[in-house]
Amino acid sequence: MIPASTSRPGSKNRLRPLALAFTLAFAGIGTAFAAPEKWSAAIDKLTKADAATPPPAHAVVFIGSSSIVKWTSLARDFPGVPTINRGFGGSELADSVSYADRIVLPYQPRTVVVYAGDNDLKAGKSPETVAADFKAFRTKIHAAIPATKIVFIGIKPSPSRWDIREKGLKANALVAADCATDPKRLAFLDIWPAMLGPDGLPRAELYVADKLHLTPAGYAVWTPLLAPLLK
Repeated sequence: MIPASTSRPGSKNRLRPLALAFTLAFAGIGTAFAAPEKWSAAIDKLTKADAATPPPAHAVVFIGSSSIVKWTSLARDFPGVPTINRGFGGSELADSVSYADRIVLPYQPRTVVVYAGDNDLKAGKSPETVAADFKAFRTKIHAAIPATKIVFIGIKPSPSRWDIREKGLKANALVAADCATDPKRLAFLDIWPAMLGPDGLPRAELYVADKLHLTPAGYAVWTPLLAPLLK
């Protein structure tokens, strides 16, 4: 069993990586997703910050791509909910699988919020691959901390990626179906309808100039939809 807190150094914490490795190996996972070298510096920076100032245990961990990185108002948006932002920009869902043992599992989160997938589709991956990677992610998390809730924020309708919207909708449908198999521990948050205007197109005011990343108004759409799932 992994210790519940990382707040104090000691022998139990030094044993944590070994215990986690045995847990994942026993579950038959942890080797299919080799940690990509391109993210090593970003992950090292996060773990060094953890060593200097240990984050709270049993908080809500946000992980994923730049839409998570840029969500800098988490503490204000979810008052009373301890949050840890562990996004790394430009990442794909498989990257979150690779690094979960370093930037998710040590915190023993009660809930994990994931936003990833649209970078994957833009890179040419199929909706089926996105869904398979989500399954790998939730399997890895639940092998180590079975009671943790995982919330997948659906791939958003970005103006700059409107040409692959059908792939986004299909990936969302596949992940939603997977979440429906375990509704006590998995939740799919569909933010797509709230981000479209009456014309059926993405609302321009929700996006910055690159037409991909969100403005504060964009996060203001996500916040009330997500908040009930964090209680």
